Amino acid sequence: MIAHQREIASIVQQDPNIQGFMSAVGGGGGANQSLNQGRLFIGLKPRDERKDVDEIIEELRPKLSRVPGMIVFMQNPPAIQIGGRAAKSLYQFTMQSSDVATLYPAAERLVTEARKSNLLQDVTSDLQLGNPQASIQIDRERAASLGLSAQQIETALYDAYGSRQVSTIYTPNNEYWVVMELLPQYQEDLSALSLLHVRANNGTLVPLSAVASVTQSVGPVAVNHAGQLPSVTLSFNLRPGVALGDAVTEVQRISRNTLPSAISTSFSGTAQAFQAAQAGLLALLVIAIFVIYVVLGVLYESFIHPITILSGLPFAAFGALLTLLIFRVDLSVYAFVGIILLVGLVKKNAIMMIDFALESERSEGRAPADAIVHASLVRFRPIMMTTVAALMGTLPIALSTGAGAESRRPLGIAVVGGLAFSQLITLYVTPVVYTYLAAVSDRIDRWLARTAEEEQPERVERPQLVGVGDD
Repeated sequence: MIAHQREIASIVQQDPNIQGFMSAVGGGGGANQSLNQGRLFIGLKPRDERKDVDEIIEELRPKLSRVPGMIVFMQNPPAIQIGGRAAKSLYQFTMQSSDVATLYPAAERLVTEARKSNLLQDVTSDLQLGNPQASIQIDRERAASLGLSAQQIETALYDAYGSRQVSTIYTPNNEYWVVMELLPQYQEDLSALSLLHVRANNGTLVPLSAVASVTQSVGPVAVNHAGQLPSVTLSFNLRPGVALGDAVTEVQRISRNTLPSAISTSFSGTAQAFQAAQAGLLALLVIAIFVIYVVLGVLYESFIHPITILSGLPFAAFGALLTLLIFRVDLSVYAFVGIILLVGLVKKNAIMMIDFALESERSEGRAPADAIVHASLVRFRPIMMTTVAALMGTLPIALSTGAGAESRRPLGIAVVGGLAFSQLITLYVTPVVYTYLAAVSDRIDRWLARTAEEEQPERVERPQLVGVGDD
């Protein structure tokens, strides 16, 4: 393993985009517990002296795949690491079941089918079933007849292979643990099991081969657990140009067609956060629009005018999504936050026009159509000033090229595209919506007034009796 990893390190070292790296074999916890796995932490040169991270990965992948005896998985860690599960690829899909006899074959089938997908790459799992193992079957009846229990046999095996600490040697400067175990040459030889003897209750030494049989097989390197159940985690990366949402849907489709119903599944890490964000951010957007509608309804004392103000939001969202599509940027959490930010930025154009139009109707007696056109002309300058100020403040984020710009740029692109598109459209759409909704409001008011007159009871005049007294 060390020799193979040194070969990998020599290839990485020759890349002109890489400043340095750290190489380690085994240890590290998570998906790197066994000695047949290693990892490289690669540090890149400053952004203006190298290519994009994803381009570097695509260049290194074919070079590293030519190293015999090694399977290399590369990933670009996100700016914010979500989830504590370590894996060979960026996104994870976890399968759980209490029956490993059902879980392991089904997980292998899922990995095989996922590798055939055109949307996924670097598909692997933390399940490794090729680990050589020795199974010891104790003949309990024979052991009992010789005065041995299963506990005594297991204790003898742990003394030989388990690195038991039996004492501590204290010195003036340090302390040393005394560990009892077999010599290394016996630990590596399976036939040495026949040389072990277990002391019975009567003091005699009984050969292990007399009370147990040893069979060789293969099994998992480690039995991983998630939520106290045996689990297998499928990890994968996305092919260039593939969105995470499409990959999540693809993995779900493959799992439905491959896994039995006894296995429970869930995404973990970044993929799980993406699923939660899809539902959470959409609900947040709906709640934000509803709260704005309620506040505007209270301010204008109307159910109609808030609809006119919010009529520009669909155009802003369309402009943001169109801009993301043109620049080939994914609709990430950052981009979605930019769309939510647009809700507060775009509605101020309509507020400026409607405030002035309502004041013109009340003070000058203008018709709704004349009032909104007059408001659009008068308020055009402040509308353009505030929009251009917002655009200029967001452009540095959209055009950023420094370290970590990949995370900030989607937010800036969404805001700039949504503002620019909605600015052109809402100047024409808002007056039209205002005029039509004013007509609708006028018809509703007349209908309510007519209904109130019809429900009012008719007044009946009765003759008055005037009393005439006797004079």
